[in-house]
Amino acid sequence: MEQQHVDVLVIGAGISGISAASHVLRDEPGASLVVLERRARVGGTWDLFQYPGIRSDSDMPTFGFGFRPWRDARILADGAQIRQYVEDAAADRGVLERIRFGRRALSADFSHETGRWNVEVEDEATGERESYSAGYLTGATGYYDYDRPYRPRFPGEEDFQGTLVHPQHWPKDLDHKNKRVVVIGSGATAITLLPALADEAAHVTMLQRSPTYVLTLPKVDPLTSVLQKVHAPARLTYKVVRARNIALQRGSYAFCRRYPGLARKALLGLVRAQAGKGVDMRHFSPHYKPWDQRLCVVPGGDLFKVLKSGKAAVATDHIDTFTADGIRLKSGEELKADIVVTATGLSVRLMGGMELSVDGRPVDVKNRVLYKAVMLEGVPNMSLVIGYTNASWTLKADLAADYTARLLAHMRRNGHDIATPVASDGDRSEFSVMGEALTSGYIARANEVMPRQGTRDPWRLWNNYYRDRAMLQDAPIKDGPLRFEKATGTATGTTAASGTATGATAATGTPETTRAA
Repeated sequence: MEQQHVDVLVIGAGISGISAASHVLRDEPGASLVVLERRARVGGTWDLFQYPGIRSDSDMPTFGFGFRPWRDARILADGAQIRQYVEDAAADRGVLERIRFGRRALSADFSHETGRWNVEVEDEATGERESYSAGYLTGATGYYDYDRPYRPRFPGEEDFQGTLVHPQHWPKDLDHKNKRVVVIGSGATAITLLPALADEAAHVTMLQRSPTYVLTLPKVDPLTSVLQKVHAPARLTYKVVRARNIALQRGSYAFCRRYPGLARKALLGLVRAQAGKGVDMRHFSPHYKPWDQRLCVVPGGDLFKVLKSGKAAVATDHIDTFTADGIRLKSGEELKADIVVTATGLSVRLMGGMELSVDGRPVDVKNRVLYKAVMLEGVPNMSLVIGYTNASWTLKADLAADYTARLLAHMRRNGHDIATPVASDGDRSEFSVMGEALTSGYIARANEVMPRQGTRDPWRLWNNYYRDRAMLQDAPIKDGPLRFEKATGTATGTTAASGTATGATAATGTPETTRAA
């Protein structure tokens, strides 16, 4: 089997992967770089999810890339728009032509002898195996399990005669027109589905065990509209609006954490103003503090409009059992349904399930800490992109990508083959990197999968854009915990591994091929 060598191998062609590849090629245009993507198109999450109304739950000026302006004045965007935006960015940055689709990364082993990763890959269309070696590896698959969503079993569901569907695997031919629909859940997906289905369905009920904090945003950003009307340059408009939104995000989060009582009153007051006097506030009054879980965003108040129209309703109760034609609740109320949507959340899976090892020894990711929220303790030449849980994912993805590009440039300039973050036992806490503050279901489930939270810098994750920007963009690359070294041997049939854009591959920007034993 032939082994293909590249300077940088990126796993995943969603937002994180395209950002990672774009930043490397910006700083090292001669680098040989390949992106492996399991799906048939660019987009990651935004190609996977196809349920009605799918959209961002973060504003697009911060959810978009820092290097590519989002030109639309609409604050939120639908899934198809986001997917196309990511693909356009990949094409503009020369990344699209470097993506190999239909490839699933199975395992990756780092060798100190060669200073390279050896990655085994499956072509899912043919079942054939491929082998890659890489000086540097970036895991940009996010942390969702694309194959298996979180789907608890409900009492009596086998008796239900209607259709059961999870949003992660939405059937293309599902017809909800004039059907009674129950959506189980209270998170962003359920709150998106309710108004999206209500237009054609006979009736839609969102069934939740407990409420979520909801915040209405205007559909169109007034500042963007004004700047566009005066013909301000698109990049300037984007920078101004992006900077304002980052400040607002950070400020509102800090306010909610510091003054939870005041924040709760403000959020519930806004709901009353949107929903009208007839609203039953128990459906929108969570038992937890603001930002113990993510806020759910409602564009233009669409959720409240369909509730006031009578086309939709909210039920706050526990499921007693499914029946042949619906769901019976603990209160005794029965919800009739032709379709039940289980918007019950996502399962967590890091690196798409790829097995990691160093010199043949398996890496137990969940017992490692993250260095500067980017690199795994004791794992050389690898970045792991994990976005924010309290702000737009892309803000952190861009910072991680920029840091990776800076690290590669530093290694090239100084002749380093290997960079490894080294922690002590006292740097590791019992919590995962998802943190102890958020209590969402997927956060709790992530505790069994994700790396540990650190106890101090540079191992502690603050989920603070300004703090991370100073650490990842401005601070020197070289510091105590990050150890640099040379490879102990040479790579078979090639020059010594560099882990950066050097050597024969860097001259052409294309992979080199060697024969693996």
